[in-house]
Amino acid sequence: MNGTLLLRISVAIILLTHSVFGMFNNGINNFGNLYLNQIGFAPFGVALAWSIKLSHVVAAVLLLLNKYIKLAGFVTILVLIMGIILVHSQEGWFVVGGGRNGMEYNFLLIVVLLAIMYPNGFKKNNV
Repeated sequence: MNGTLLLRISVAIILLTHSVFGMFNNGINNFGNLYLNQIGFAPFGVALAWSIKLSHVVAAVLLLLNKYIKLAGFVTILVLIMGIILVHSQEGWFVVGGGRNGMEYNFLLIVVLLAIMYPNGFKKNNV
């Protein structure tokens, strides 16, 4: 069994639940129209929002299949970093408790994705 299996399944569940529900409750369209378009991505906010969420679904499937892990990881990490820059950093560190909507969750997902992508560390032959 691959040492990253539990992490891959966990991140896949998180990516799927974070994406799929928004596909059915208008959350993705709202994020595109009411947030992304308003901060300067108009008229592409909705398309960008859908691209982000579909990239999460594709990444989740790839993580479950243990295929193209680094590609899935890099794309997802880029999305998470942009989420920190555009949404979460102004809210601080904490998601709950010491604050609300902060960046700690994205930070943890980035570190877990790096652990999945580089299970033996950053050795020269892994890069």
